[in-house]
Amino acid sequence: MAHKKKKSGRLSLGIGLAYLGLLLFLPVSALVLKGLGIPLKEFAATFSEPRVLAACRLTFGVALLAALFNAVTGFTVAWVLARYRFAGRRLLDSVVDLPFALPTAVAGIALSGLYAPDGWVGRLLAPLGVQVAYTPLGVLVALVFVGFPFVVRTVEPVIEALDIGLEEASACLGASRIYTFRRVILPEVAPALLTGATMAFARGLGEYGSVIFIAGNLPGVSEILPLLIVARLESYDFTGATVLACGMLALSFAMLLGVNLLEGWKNREKKA
Repeated sequence: MAHKKKKSGRLSLGIGLAYLGLLLFLPVSALVLKGLGIPLKEFAATFSEPRVLAACRLTFGVALLAALFNAVTGFTVAWVLARYRFAGRRLLDSVVDLPFALPTAVAGIALSGLYAPDGWVGRLLAPLGVQVAYTPLGVLVALVFVGFPFVVRTVEPVIEALDIGLEEASACLGASRIYTFRRVILPEVAPALLTGATMAFARGLGEYGSVIFIAGNLPGVSEILPLLIVARLESYDFTGATVLACGMLALSFAMLLGVNLLEGWKNREKKA
């Protein structure tokens, strides 16, 4: 019986590795190998271009802001969904997953129509001198929209698993709600919150469909890095596109690897 289970486990492992290899490892390896054939001076020259630098600042800066915003709002919504029962809860729970199911192009068209100067929200903001569509602020709105579910769905199960008795004990000992949050709740939720925010950040770096409709795509102002990669491909600058793609791949991989190492360290610390 044990021999059969061991054999079945090896077969499952082999199928899983083959699946990952074909769908994930092979395409990424092809990009890396193509990038290894490009001289380092080509990387330096590409990333020193003013247009590329502006796109990098916008892409990474706005993605970080969106991830931080989603960390706060996503935690709040996850807390409400996990701790409270109220009318419309199932509807709210379904709406959270909408960016997962909605095609990014559809999301971009909806957001641009909503926040355009003549849109439902845009016309209310126009008298205040605030323009969202076709500006970097529009990029932020799009990245917040697509990254929000990552935080909620990562944090919600952790909040549901928290022992409420610890919070009650903290309150009985005279601790304030802020102190209880800082010393009891936050340490337990922090790894999941960091993971969700990192996933939202990574999604924001590579987001394309929902951004191009609302950003305006002005070089040096509201042009994101994925759009610049597409522009290089359309102009047959395959080397430049590969350089930019390899740079984004390296950063995303390093960031996700760092989060996984941090989570592993936290788990080992808890067990110890």
